[in-house]
Amino acid sequence: MPLPDPPRKIDGMQQFEHIANVHLTLGGYFARLERSDVLVSGEGYLCETAGARSDRLVPDCVVAFGVYPQEITQRNGYVIQEVGKPPDFVLEAGSASTGRRDYTVKRDTYARFGVVEYWRFDHTGGNFHGVPLAGDRLVDGEYAAIPLSTTPDGVIWGHSEILGLDVCWDSGRPRFFDRSTQEYLLDYMELLDSRYAAEARADAETARANRAEEELRRLREQLNR
Repeated sequence: MPLPDPPRKIDGMQQFEHIANVHLTLGGYFARLERSDVLVSGEGYLCETAGARSDRLVPDCVVAFGVYPQEITQRNGYVIQEVGKPPDFVLEAGSASTGRRDYTVKRDTYARFGVVEYWRFDHTGGNFHGVPLAGDRLVDGEYAAIPLSTTPDGVIWGHSEILGLDVCWDSGRPRFFDRSTQEYLLDYMELLDSRYAAEARADAETARANRAEEELRRLREQLNR
């Protein structure tokens, strides 16, 4: 039986753009890797057992490897006891109503659940979380802070071992950097721009081919006169 729908967040509109960006960026990345055993989701319950109520949380983004994504999404939530393992990665986007809970209650609960990495992203630069970006990795049952660095142009980043990517705060945008390609993963708008550009190039190539074919036809007509 599916879990009930989680409550809507009061100030979800502040977070929606960033949460959607994270989902689409990571979802597209693992889809291109042809990983069918990876769940990239959020806005559903995360709890230890289906009957648990006091410790049900609603993470903004959950990533889990070696699972059956469809079974989890149909359940309307991630039940650790049923899946057989906790999520590997959780990210919370800061907001006025949830900011303090993100780095207090939720941090403690995710550690208890066994979430391997827990990241917090604050698009305001720190109004909700106190810092723009923070990450923790589970070590002997407790979270240890993941070291962060700042580039000369102000990008704050830390390495996610579980994703194999750098998690970045870039002028209020969540971004992911792939060290193997030395490039950022394309986010939703960049993917759209890339698609439109590819379509425009294809249209231009088709138009050139049509013009060449028309010119060839015209030359043949002249030769046959």
